[in-house]
Amino acid sequence: MNNRNSDSLGLKELVAIAIGGMVGGGIFTILGISVNLIGFLTPIAIIIGGIVAGLAAYSYVKLGLYYKDEGATYAFVKKTYPTLKYPAAVIGWLVIFGYISTLAIYAYTFSSYAISGMDFANDIWARKLIALGILVVFVLINVWSVNGMGKIEDLMVYTKLIILTIISIILINYRSIDMQTFIHNMHDDFENTSIMNILIVASLTFVAYEGFQLVINAVNEMKNPEKNTPLAIYSAIAIVIILYVIISVGALFTIPLEQMAKDKEYALAAGVGNTIGNIGYLLVVFGAILATSSAISGTLFGSSRQMAEIAGDGLFPAKLAQRKKNIPVIAVISMGIMAGILILAGGLRLLVEFGSITFLLVSFLMALINFKIRKKTKSSALITIFAIIGLGLGGFLILYYEFTHKWEQMTAIIIVYIILIISALLYSKKEIFLKPKHID
Repeated sequence: MNNRNSDSLGLKELVAIAIGGMVGGGIFTILGISVNLIGFLTPIAIIIGGIVAGLAAYSYVKLGLYYKDEGATYAFVKKTYPTLKYPAAVIGWLVIFGYISTLAIYAYTFSSYAISGMDFANDIWARKLIALGILVVFVLINVWSVNGMGKIEDLMVYTKLIILTIISIILINYRSIDMQTFIHNMHDDFENTSIMNILIVASLTFVAYEGFQLVINAVNEMKNPEKNTPLAIYSAIAIVIILYVIISVGALFTIPLEQMAKDKEYALAAGVGNTIGNIGYLLVVFGAILATSSAISGTLFGSSRQMAEIAGDGLFPAKLAQRKKNIPVIAVISMGIMAGILILAGGLRLLVEFGSITFLLVSFLMALINFKIRKKTKSSALITIFAIIGLGLGGFLILYYEFTHKWEQMTAIIIVYIILIISALLYSKKEIFLKPKHID
């Protein structure tokens, strides 16, 4: 067992890691897709997505406190089914590749906003080089110090929360419609929108809550995990739900639906820019840069711990398990390099969809595992069943949306799944799967 010292992460740092992982590029892409499907009902879908995320988090918290393993999703499968090495291997490969794709899209989104408005903003190689640069920065920060990373994450996350809140207040103050019209529009959209569409958007919105599980990866580097794990995760989800709702309401008050549907991830920046000019636009750009930066840092931190755990079991190269001052240095560097390769290769939109679908399906699996050992984890059967139903329905709806709206992309994602599953099985056959540690 690792000793926790002054370099351990406290509640504030853990909340920052969770929020940093969640509030990345998601909020900047949700609005465009959502208003195109359900208009003024977007805040309702965001709340539903957040509730489902909370239900998913319940199983992560319970399993995390029971197993106390920074391998998180991978470790939960491995230890629940100790005689079945293939499922754990497949989950490990899928989750890690999902994190790598997420890192790539966060870095690329960072670069897109960082040079927006400049003469070379549309230069694809300028974006890629800046994306690679920001990856290098956060690889160095994560290799430097756990506590140092935590403090920097604190600064970025809490600053971006303030900026995004200010943006929302500005939008509401400069609103182009009044509250009565807003409520009337919600009523009209409810009358003309199917429940199916609301639930589809809620399922798509759920991916914007991806990141809370990164707290589990820090179990060996946190203070008082029994108390701080649930506090950090549930607090972060609640804060993010409120933030997303405020931003969406502010945007709906001010920005025409047609503009949000057209501009998608740049809708917030364009809307604020049109409302209060260049200062508003720069505020959104700065908020987006902070959002993606903290998401890169938090994701790199958590995913590298999980990669090291998997490598320790022989399912990735053994060097990835090596640590220096409890930091999996080679795993951190490797995650950054592989994300960089994906940036250079392109096709990032497909990869982020892969990561999103993987997160939802893996969360569903975690709920099933928690239900299986609910007596050991001291979990509520009712809450866990609700989580299984919510995540199962969400998974079905997001797959339905992908197949009906982007079937070519979904086909490509399935091919990626097949390649990773085959690779994981072939690699695991060559290695000795270590026996799981004894759990009292």
